[in-house]
Amino acid sequence: MNQRFDTILKSGTVVNQDGEGVRDIGIANGRIAAIGSLGQATAAETVDCKGLHILPGVIDTQVHFREPGLTQKEDLETGSRSAVMGGVTVVFEMPNTDPLTVTEATFSDKIKRAHHRMHCDFAFFIGGTRENVQDLPTLERAPGCAGVKVFIGSSTGALLVEDDESLRRIFAVIKRRAAFHAEDEYRLNERKSLRIEGDPRSHPVWRDETAALMATQRLVTIARESGKRIHVLHISTKQEIDYLRDHKDVASCEATPHHLTLVAPECYERLGTHAQMNPPVRSADHRDHIWYGIEQGIIDVLGSDHAPHTLEEKATTYPASPSGMTGVQTLVPLMLDHVNAGRLSLARFVDLSSAGPARLYNIATKGRIAAGYDADFTIVDLKRSETITNKWVASKAGWTPYDGVRVTGWPVGTFVRGKRVMWQGELMTPSTGEPVGFLETLKA
Repeated sequence: MNQRFDTILKSGTVVNQDGEGVRDIGIANGRIAAIGSLGQATAAETVDCKGLHILPGVIDTQVHFREPGLTQKEDLETGSRSAVMGGVTVVFEMPNTDPLTVTEATFSDKIKRAHHRMHCDFAFFIGGTRENVQDLPTLERAPGCAGVKVFIGSSTGALLVEDDESLRRIFAVIKRRAAFHAEDEYRLNERKSLRIEGDPRSHPVWRDETAALMATQRLVTIARESGKRIHVLHISTKQEIDYLRDHKDVASCEATPHHLTLVAPECYERLGTHAQMNPPVRSADHRDHIWYGIEQGIIDVLGSDHAPHTLEEKATTYPASPSGMTGVQTLVPLMLDHVNAGRLSLARFVDLSSAGPARLYNIATKGRIAAGYDADFTIVDLKRSETITNKWVASKAGWTPYDGVRVTGWPVGTFVRGKRVMWQGELMTPSTGEPVGFLETLKA
């Protein structure tokens, strides 16, 4: 029987749950229809992938695209363009916008703004606050909702729930895994005097490793009391890695490329406030132990924590300067460079960036290359060496802390539900982004 597909990806090295192998992939109606040797099949389009690796579409579960209200930094179109130019097929976007994403109206507004305007598929977190606790059980099950996000340490925006009583109220009503920015606000306030004006090297002194560990310990305690699941974002300390190793039943966690790549104090001396993030980039012993967390399987997912600010805003003297950097477009090349350097395997990268997010968040039909799943692919050339530049970055912010960094391993193609969105550095398809489906938000 002569099979007919919309698209065939020909002779690529497919990286999947059963390892690596040269295979063809047939795509029909936006889904994976067949995997294997499809030499007798026909298609409207055939894409030669010989010499390239076809990965499940990379899912970046932490980005800040700043819309609405902060669109001088980024918006949903430019942020998602940056994502697909870097090989990312899905993003989970955070609620610290203006207005905050904390009501049905503000959440629906984001979905409406994103639909067929974003270049990749998307989900939005709903912010958990003292004021919207009673609405969270409904809001967290809205189509396109990634779950509840809570800041227990202050960062960009006005979302802050720092006390245990309010956290317990949120835990009492939610059912899905909630995501947390874990820095202890009380300790941060006590240590503000340790900030040195004009010296961003004091950033990790102020927001120290104890502030991070204290917050993570508090969250695990409350999660265990309430029988709920938590996800600790952007792990930055060796102490948290060692602590979370013994609490994997209730707590998952994320690592970011900047905490795996940059190191203090060198990054602050070289980049100044462009290296300023919350939680901070720390010394080499912390970075190395986060790599240990990846090696040992303690880290569940990667997230870029793409949090852009304009160059003008970043030029403000520390500590008035805002924390945040671009990251969604550089996630894949930075991590492929780490793969080539032997710090992790390609299979582990796929687990951290595709299968892991799908498993953690119960994403429907994404995260693996399998028949019936969405035809989302990140196609990479593992041998290609390129220099990351500000000019390459499609974010409205227009800069990256990795400007001038040469990497080996490069995204050459991004497919979203069967559409070739990016190929060889060019945007190929008009934006057709759709909300991500979750097993916990599908209608009964």
